[in-house]
Amino acid sequence: MSRRLTFPRLLAVLGLALACQLGYAEEARPLADDPVAEKRLQAISAELRCLVCQNETIAGSNADLAKDLRREIRTMIQAGQSDQQILDFMVSRYGDFVLYRPPLKGTTILLWVGPLLFLGVGIIALQLYLRRRNRVIQETRPLTEEEARQAEALLGKPENRQETP
Repeated sequence: MSRRLTFPRLLAVLGLALACQLGYAEEARPLADDPVAEKRLQAISAELRCLVCQNETIAGSNADLAKDLRREIRTMIQAGQSDQQILDFMVSRYGDFVLYRPPLKGTTILLWVGPLLFLGVGIIALQLYLRRRNRVIQETRPLTEEEARQAEALLGKPENRQETP
């Protein structure tokens, strides 16, 4: 008798494996007992930058620090603090950088103007490079007859040169 694994047998094995996994499935647990508090948590965490990822809000980050900050915010909401109090606490603890949209002031001016400065420096560097390259190209001139004779003397006459195989 052949012990080949046929397509129907393969489907039966995969179905059995899937059925075994379904036995471990659980019901999704609600994040908070109060849906209003959960909406506040989402709104506040959408205003805060993940300090690990730095390109995401803590609402969308799965970093451990973001999870800890969401847990801290949830605790502060349950303690009855306002959204502004929570944001002020986070800023006092981590600085203005924790805000996803930091206010425009002396300490955060580089966050707002920095990308424009880098763009400006890049454009200036590109212009300088192109000008220098054009200057070198324009300064290139054909050899004079004297220079051509000297080059031929150094290299040997073209008819005397042998090509190397």
